[in-house]
Amino acid sequence: MEYVQERVTTLHALTDHRPDAPTGRAAVVVPMTEREYGTLAADRVLTALESVDPARVVVPLRAPAERVGPFADWLDGFDVDVEPLWCGGPRLTELLATRGLDGDRGKGRDVWLGLGRALEEEFVVVHDADTKTYSPAFVTRLLFPLARGHDFSKGYYARVEDGSLYGRLFRLFFRPLVRALADATERREPGILEYLDAFRYALAGEFAATTDLVSRLRIQRGWGLEVGTLGEAFAHAGFAGSAQVDLGRYEHDHRSVDGPTGLADMSRAVGEATLRAVEGAGVEIEYDTLADRYREAADGLIRGYETDAAFNGLDYDRGAEREQVATYADALGKPEPDTRLPAWRDAPVTPAEVGDAARADLAVARDKGSRRTDRNPGKANRQRPADPSADAAPGED
Repeated sequence: MEYVQERVTTLHALTDHRPDAPTGRAAVVVPMTEREYGTLAADRVLTALESVDPARVVVPLRAPAERVGPFADWLDGFDVDVEPLWCGGPRLTELLATRGLDGDRGKGRDVWLGLGRALEEEFVVVHDADTKTYSPAFVTRLLFPLARGHDFSKGYYARVEDGSLYGRLFRLFFRPLVRALADATERREPGILEYLDAFRYALAGEFAATTDLVSRLRIQRGWGLEVGTLGEAFAHAGFAGSAQVDLGRYEHDHRSVDGPTGLADMSRAVGEATLRAVEGAGVEIEYDTLADRYREAADGLIRGYETDAAFNGLDYDRGAEREQVATYADALGKPEPDTRLPAWRDAPVTPAEVGDAARADLAVARDKGSRRTDRNPGKANRQRPADPSADAAPGED
């Protein structure tokens, strides 16, 4: 237990105190995919939100047409004001395309749509739905700094599970990348690199902000969402307007390193978002030597992780960690063209138009689903698999 302050205001869970927060003036955005439908983790999150009682909960849904109706029906069963927002319906897709907003779909795009719908409230909280240890205190803790004059707050926690250190993408990729960039950059005063380095878990999916700040955020379409949001928060809130909050114990499912949705693929998106944010803040990057400098920084951190794991009696595989570093180094390079979604205050579409299109899409999907059920009454009460974890969305790492 410690109480060290970083360059951004850092709030520590030193006691079990649950601070008062303006939950009744906040919208909570919880993106979900079809994998979260009926899972124990998602059920726990929504049940906890019943006790939080925010002004509204917006759930951006990524699911096929035949699944979105039952998904929305399941969401309706919770005693909290939930707005299901189907992100893949034909009317919404056409609306975005006609306004020049088509392109890659991913978590960031879903969150962007949800943020637009949340702008009616004073504050917005965003978090994932695959948290095995979700607590109602997450919302109040994230909101607390906003009630004290901050514009942006981000959650942090130690990723220690099953006797091992996790948080691999943060520990082994993001943190040494930022350190390598900082070591090679001459600065007269603290800037973007010090800002990124101040966050104890920069890749956490949990953050909160005033709706004024949310309306200014340009959002990454995919896995670069968290880092891209930090870059935008630096531009609009800065050190003085930002805080980070200890969320305590936190567990979710993990991704493998390889595979089409593994950490290797995620590292490319995270790397691009990081480098884009740094360059956007005026830092020149020497790409020719970046990979070597990253490997050197990561090697130094691995030594520290190994010692810390031993100190706490945790398992640690130095060889496996170094293999991951080698994989992540391949992801480093100049960012691809910027495909971020615009800030809502500048968007060529309104949140109301998004809501109308999504509701119409959902109504049609539900109607078609009910007609299929009428023809097949034996399927009306089909349940999810007995083991919900089989369909659970994997966490970031």
